[in-house]
Amino acid sequence: MSTFDIEQERKHIEESSSFLRNLLNNAKKEHIDLVFPTVLIICGSGLGGIASRISEDSYSIPQSYSEIPHFKVSTVPGHAGKFVFGKMNGTSVVLMEGRLHSYEGYAIQDTVFPLRVLHELGSIKTVIITNAAGGLNRKFQACDLMCINDHINFPGLAGLHPLKGPNFDEYGPRFLPLSDAYDLELRKLLFRKMKELDLKRGLHEGTYAFASGPTFESRAESRMLHLLGADAVGMSTVPEVIVARHCGWRVLALSLITNVSVLDPPASALDDNPIPLDQGMASHSEVLENGKIASLDVERLIEGVVGEL
Repeated sequence: MSTFDIEQERKHIEESSSFLRNLLNNAKKEHIDLVFPTVLIICGSGLGGIASRISEDSYSIPQSYSEIPHFKVSTVPGHAGKFVFGKMNGTSVVLMEGRLHSYEGYAIQDTVFPLRVLHELGSIKTVIITNAAGGLNRKFQACDLMCINDHINFPGLAGLHPLKGPNFDEYGPRFLPLSDAYDLELRKLLFRKMKELDLKRGLHEGTYAFASGPTFESRAESRMLHLLGADAVGMSTVPEVIVARHCGWRVLALSLITNVSVLDPPASALDDNPIPLDQGMASHSEVLENGKIASLDVERLIEGVVGEL
C-alpha cells in the first residue's frame, strides 16, 4: 500500500501556490483594486450562483483548476471547477466554484489540496463552506438551511482522514482539537444577518454527518445517523473544515437541505398495499433543483456575512 509522501506534497503545494501567486500578481497590473483574499468561500452543489455576488470586476484565475499544476479536476455536475477572485460587499474574497470529493476517485489529501495551496497565499483568515445535504432531523424541510455547529466524521473514524500520515507541523499540531471547529461568533453573525435581511426560509443549527458517497444513504443508514445525533448528512465539507482548522482559519459552514432523507423502513413483502419504494427517493437532479430554489437567499445571506468580515 502506498504511503503519503509529505515532502512531495510540500513541493506540489509550493509549485501550485507559486503559479497562482504569479497569476494574481500579473492581474494586479490590470486590476488596481486587487488585494489578496481574506475570505475563502466554497460553493456546494447548485450554489455556484454565489459568484454573482462578487463585484463586476471579478475574474477567474485561471479559467479551470486543470490549468494549475498538480490540481485535480472537479467532475460532478453543478461544480464548475475554478477559482473566482474579487470583492463581495467590500471584502476581498476567493470562491471555489466546485470542490473535490473522494468518491470521484481522489485521495482524501487531494480533496483538501486547494486549501493548502490557498493558505500559502498568506492572506486568508476565514472560510465559509456551503453544501447540499439530506435532512435527517424530522423538523427539517427541503430548501431549509442548517448552520453546522458540529460534525460526525464517519470516514475519518474509519481511517479515511485528511490529516492521516506525516503531519504538516508548519500548519498545525499533530493532534488537532475539533471541539471548537465551528466558530461561535460567525454562527451568531449568520443568524443575525438572517434576521436583518428578513429572509423567510427556515434556518436551523445542527450536526452534519460526513459520508464518503457517492451513493445516497440507505433507510437503515439514515436511521442510524439520526439516532447517533446527526441532523443532516452529506458527502463533503468535513475534510475541508479539518484542514481549515489545521491552517488556523475560522470556519462557518452552511448546509442547504435539498432533500429529506427517508427514515422509515422499506415496505414489507408481506404487506398487501405497500408504500412504493421510490417514494421520497433522493436524486442529484433534486439536489440541483432545490439548490436553485433556495440559492438567492443563500447568496444574500453569504453576502451579508462577508460584509462584516
